[in-house]
Amino acid sequence: MSDVTRLLAAAQAGDRQAAADLLPLVYDELRKLAAARMAAESPGHTLDATALVHEAYLHLVGDQQFDGWGHFFAAAAEAMRRILVDSARRKATVRHGGIAGGYRPR
Repeated sequence: MSDVTRLLAAAQAGDRQAAADLLPLVYDELRKLAAARMAAESPGHTLDATALVHEAYLHLVGDQQFDGWGHFFAAAAEAMRRILVDSARRKATVRHGGIAGGYRPR
C-alpha cells in the first residue's frame, strides 16, 4: 500500500494528522493539475493555481471516501472544475447587474 493510499484511509477515518501529512505528498501533482486547469481560463482570473489547489484540497479532506490515489486525483480534478465554474457564475452575476451570490438589494 502506498503512503498516499495509507494516508487517505487514515484521513477518511478522522485522523487529522494524516490529512496534514497527505498534502505535501500530493501537492506537486495537484499543482500541475491546477496549472493545466488555469491555462484554459481567461486571463485576469482572480484565482491562481496555488489558490485552486488549496480550495480543492479543503473540499477533498472532508467526509469523502476514495478508492485509492487515482480516485483521489480524479475527485481533485472535479473539485477544481467546480470551483472554476462557480467562480465564473459569480462573475457573470456581477457583470449583469447583480451582486456575487445572486443577492440584489431592493
